[in-house]
Amino acid sequence: MKKFNLFNEIITVNKSKLLEAINSQNTFGINITGNICYEPFTNNEILIYEGQHIPAPTSALTPPINVTLESILGKNYQVVEDDERVLIKAFSNWQEIIGWNTQRASYDDTTADGVAEFSYRDMEDIGWHATEFDISYRELVEVLEEKCEGTMICIEQEEPYQFSGLGFLSDNNHAKDILYTYCQIKIKKLIQEDSDFKKETLSNDEKEAAQFFKLL
Repeated sequence: MKKFNLFNEIITVNKSKLLEAINSQNTFGINITGNICYEPFTNNEILIYEGQHIPAPTSALTPPINVTLESILGKNYQVVEDDERVLIKAFSNWQEIIGWNTQRASYDDTTADGVAEFSYRDMEDIGWHATEFDISYRELVEVLEEKCEGTMICIEQEEPYQFSGLGFLSDNNHAKDILYTYCQIKIKKLIQEDSDFKKETLSNDEKEAAQFFKLL
Protein backbone atom coordinates (compact mmCIF):
# COMPACT_ATOMS: atom_id res chain seq x y z
CA MET A 1 0.00 0.00 0.00
CA LYS A 2 1.13 3.53 -0.62
CA LYS A 3 1.11 6.15 2.09
CA PHE A 4 -0.51 9.58 1.66
CA ASN A 5 0.81 11.66 4.56
CA LEU A 6 -1.19 14.86 4.89
CA PHE A 7 1.66 16.51 6.79
CA ASN A 8 3.70 16.46 3.58
CA GLU A 9 1.16 16.52 0.76
CA ILE A 10 -0.13 19.50 -1.20
CA ILE A 11 -3.35 18.77 -3.10
CA THR A 12 -3.65 20.57 -6.45
CA VAL A 13 -7.16 21.40 -7.68
CA ASN A 14 -8.34 22.95 -10.94
CA LYS A 15 -9.67 26.39 -9.99
CA SER A 16 -12.48 26.50 -12.58
CA LYS A 17 -13.83 23.09 -11.53
CA LEU A 18 -13.62 24.05 -7.85
CA LEU A 19 -15.56 27.27 -8.43
CA GLU A 20 -18.13 25.34 -10.48
CA ALA A 21 -18.62 22.94 -7.55
CA ILE A 22 -18.88 25.81 -5.05
CA ASN A 23 -21.41 27.70 -7.19
CA SER A 24 -23.52 24.56 -7.74
CA GLN A 25 -24.63 24.71 -4.09
CA ASN A 26 -24.47 20.89 -4.10
CA THR A 27 -22.47 18.79 -1.66
CA PHE A 28 -19.12 18.04 -3.26
CA GLY A 29 -15.79 16.58 -2.30
CA ILE A 30 -12.13 17.04 -3.15
CA ASN A 31 -10.23 13.76 -3.20
CA ILE A 32 -6.54 13.16 -2.55
CA THR A 33 -5.70 13.44 -6.26
CA GLY A 34 -7.32 16.88 -6.42
CA ASN A 35 -10.36 15.78 -8.42
CA ILE A 36 -13.81 17.17 -7.68
CA CYS A 37 -16.56 14.62 -6.99
CA TYR A 38 -20.21 14.84 -5.99
CA GLU A 39 -22.57 12.85 -3.80
CA PRO A 40 -23.11 9.94 -3.72
CA PHE A 41 -19.38 9.28 -3.24
CA THR A 42 -18.02 5.95 -4.43
CA ASN A 43 -16.50 3.40 -2.04
CA ASN A 44 -12.94 4.17 -3.13
CA GLU A 45 -13.14 7.96 -2.76
CA ILE A 46 -10.71 9.37 -0.19
CA LEU A 47 -11.72 12.93 0.53
CA ILE A 48 -9.70 15.80 1.97
CA TYR A 49 -12.77 18.06 1.80
CA GLU A 50 -16.52 17.52 1.84
CA GLY A 51 -19.03 20.32 1.97
CA GLN A 52 -21.60 22.59 0.41
CA HIS A 53 -21.48 26.35 -0.07
CA ILE A 54 -24.71 28.29 0.41
CA PRO A 55 -24.12 32.01 -0.18
CA ALA A 56 -25.27 34.31 2.61
CA PRO A 57 -28.40 36.29 1.68
CA THR A 58 -27.78 39.91 0.80
CA SER A 59 -29.88 43.05 0.54
CA ALA A 60 -29.37 46.74 -0.03
CA LEU A 61 -28.71 47.09 3.69
CA THR A 62 -26.24 44.20 3.80
CA PRO A 63 -23.93 44.45 0.79
CA PRO A 64 -22.18 41.25 -0.35
CA ILE A 65 -19.09 40.21 1.59
CA ASN A 66 -15.88 39.42 -0.26
CA VAL A 67 -15.76 35.61 -0.01
CA THR A 68 -12.43 33.82 -0.47
CA LEU A 69 -11.72 30.18 -1.25
CA GLU A 70 -10.04 29.84 2.13
CA SER A 71 -13.15 31.11 3.94
CA ILE A 72 -15.37 28.72 1.94
CA LEU A 73 -13.24 25.63 2.57
CA GLY A 74 -12.61 26.52 6.22
CA LYS A 75 -10.00 27.95 8.54
CA ASN A 76 -8.15 24.64 8.89
CA TYR A 77 -7.08 24.66 5.25
CA GLN A 78 -4.08 26.49 3.88
CA VAL A 79 -5.00 27.69 0.38
CA VAL A 80 -2.82 29.27 -2.28
CA GLU A 81 -4.23 30.36 -5.66
CA ASP A 82 -1.80 30.03 -8.55
CA ASP A 83 -3.48 31.05 -11.84
CA GLU A 84 -5.73 28.08 -12.70
CA ARG A 85 -4.44 25.98 -9.82
CA VAL A 86 -5.53 25.96 -6.20
CA LEU A 87 -2.95 24.46 -3.83
CA ILE A 88 -4.34 23.04 -0.58
CA LYS A 89 -2.67 21.85 2.63
CA ALA A 90 -5.28 19.90 4.61
CA PHE A 91 -3.57 18.24 7.59
CA SER A 92 -4.99 20.68 10.16
CA ASN A 93 -8.49 19.44 9.32
CA TRP A 94 -7.61 15.82 10.08
CA GLN A 95 -10.43 15.20 12.56
CA GLU A 96 -13.09 16.13 10.02
CA ILE A 97 -11.28 14.18 7.29
CA ILE A 98 -11.53 11.09 9.52
CA GLY A 99 -15.28 11.62 9.86
CA TRP A 100 -15.82 11.92 6.12
CA ASN A 101 -13.82 8.82 5.24
CA THR A 102 -14.17 6.29 8.07
CA GLN A 103 -17.36 4.72 6.68
CA ARG A 104 -15.56 3.90 3.41
CA ALA A 105 -12.21 2.81 4.90
CA SER A 106 -11.12 -0.84 4.99
CA TYR A 107 -9.78 -0.29 8.51
CA ASP A 108 -9.41 2.50 11.04
CA ASP A 109 -6.07 3.14 12.74
CA THR A 110 -6.89 6.58 14.14
CA THR A 111 -7.50 5.77 17.81
CA ALA A 112 -5.17 4.98 20.67
CA ASP A 113 -6.48 1.40 20.67
CA GLY A 114 -5.28 0.82 17.10
CA VAL A 115 -7.10 -1.33 14.54
CA ALA A 116 -9.98 -3.24 16.14
CA GLU A 117 -11.83 -4.61 13.10
CA PHE A 118 -12.05 -4.72 9.31
CA SER A 119 -15.04 -3.19 7.54
CA TYR A 120 -15.19 -5.98 4.94
CA ARG A 121 -17.09 -8.88 6.52
CA ASP A 122 -14.98 -11.70 5.05
CA MET A 123 -11.78 -10.05 6.30
CA GLU A 124 -13.32 -9.42 9.70
CA ASP A 125 -14.16 -13.14 9.98
CA ILE A 126 -10.47 -13.89 9.38
CA GLY A 127 -9.34 -11.32 11.94
CA TRP A 128 -11.83 -12.56 14.54
CA HIS A 129 -10.73 -16.18 14.27
CA ALA A 130 -7.03 -15.31 14.06
CA THR A 131 -7.12 -13.66 17.50
CA GLU A 132 -7.72 -17.11 19.04
CA PHE A 133 -4.10 -17.88 18.12
CA ASP A 134 -2.77 -14.52 19.36
CA ILE A 135 -2.55 -13.05 15.86
CA SER A 136 -3.40 -9.38 16.35
CA TYR A 137 -5.16 -7.00 13.98
CA ARG A 138 -1.95 -4.93 14.03
CA GLU A 139 -0.03 -7.91 12.67
CA LEU A 140 -2.64 -8.49 9.97
CA VAL A 141 -2.61 -4.82 8.95
CA GLU A 142 1.16 -4.97 8.54
CA VAL A 143 0.69 -7.92 6.18
CA LEU A 144 -1.89 -5.96 4.18
CA GLU A 145 0.29 -2.87 3.96
CA GLU A 146 3.23 -4.93 2.73
CA LYS A 147 1.49 -7.22 0.24
CA CYS A 148 -1.67 -5.48 -1.00
CA GLU A 149 -2.49 -2.53 -3.24
CA GLY A 150 -4.24 0.42 -1.68
CA THR A 151 -3.77 3.74 0.10
CA MET A 152 -3.13 4.66 3.72
CA ILE A 153 -4.16 8.28 4.30
CA CYS A 154 -2.54 9.49 7.48
CA ILE A 155 -0.92 12.22 9.50
CA GLU A 156 2.54 11.13 10.57
CA GLN A 157 5.42 13.05 12.07
CA GLU A 158 8.55 11.85 13.82
CA GLU A 159 9.23 14.43 16.53
CA PRO A 160 7.21 14.02 18.64
CA TYR A 161 6.14 10.76 16.99
CA GLN A 162 2.49 10.82 15.99
CA PHE A 163 0.57 8.48 13.69
CA SER A 164 -3.05 8.23 12.76
CA GLY A 165 -4.42 6.69 9.59
CA LEU A 166 -7.22 5.14 7.55
CA GLY A 167 -6.53 2.23 5.20
CA PHE A 168 -8.26 1.80 1.84
CA LEU A 169 -7.65 -1.49 0.01
CA SER A 170 -7.96 -1.57 -3.77
CA ASP A 171 -9.18 -5.18 -3.92
CA ASN A 172 -10.90 -6.64 -0.85
CA ASN A 173 -11.08 -10.16 -2.27
CA HIS A 174 -7.36 -10.26 -2.99
CA ALA A 175 -6.63 -8.88 0.49
CA LYS A 176 -8.90 -11.53 2.02
CA ASP A 177 -6.97 -14.29 0.23
CA ILE A 178 -3.63 -12.85 1.39
CA LEU A 179 -4.78 -12.72 5.01
CA TYR A 180 -6.35 -16.17 4.96
CA THR A 181 -3.20 -17.80 3.58
CA TYR A 182 -0.98 -15.94 6.05
CA CYS A 183 -3.07 -17.04 9.03
CA GLN A 184 -3.43 -20.60 7.78
CA ILE A 185 0.34 -21.03 7.46
CA LYS A 186 1.11 -19.39 10.80
CA ILE A 187 -1.57 -21.27 12.77
CA LYS A 188 -0.52 -24.58 11.22
CA LYS A 189 3.01 -23.95 12.47
CA LEU A 190 1.74 -22.97 15.92
CA ILE A 191 -0.26 -26.19 16.24
CA GLN A 192 2.77 -28.23 15.18
CA GLU A 193 5.41 -26.44 17.25
CA ASP A 194 3.92 -24.35 20.07
CA SER A 195 3.10 -26.20 23.29
CA ASP A 196 0.34 -23.68 24.07
CA PHE A 197 -1.56 -24.71 20.94
CA LYS A 198 -1.23 -28.50 20.79
CA LYS A 199 -4.09 -30.02 18.81
CA GLU A 200 -5.24 -32.21 21.69
CA THR A 201 -5.41 -29.29 24.16
CA LEU A 202 -7.13 -26.68 21.99
CA SER A 203 -10.15 -24.94 23.51
CA ASN A 204 -13.51 -25.06 21.73
CA ASP A 205 -12.96 -21.54 20.35
CA GLU A 206 -9.47 -22.46 19.16
CA LYS A 207 -10.82 -25.60 17.50
CA GLU A 208 -13.49 -23.53 15.76
CA ALA A 209 -10.81 -21.12 14.52
CA ALA A 210 -8.60 -24.00 13.34
CA GLN A 211 -11.55 -25.45 11.44
CA PHE A 212 -12.21 -22.04 9.87
CA PHE A 213 -8.67 -22.16 8.50
CA LYS A 214 -9.14 -25.80 7.38
CA LEU A 215 -6.54 -27.15 9.81
CA LEU A 216 -8.77 -29.67 11.61
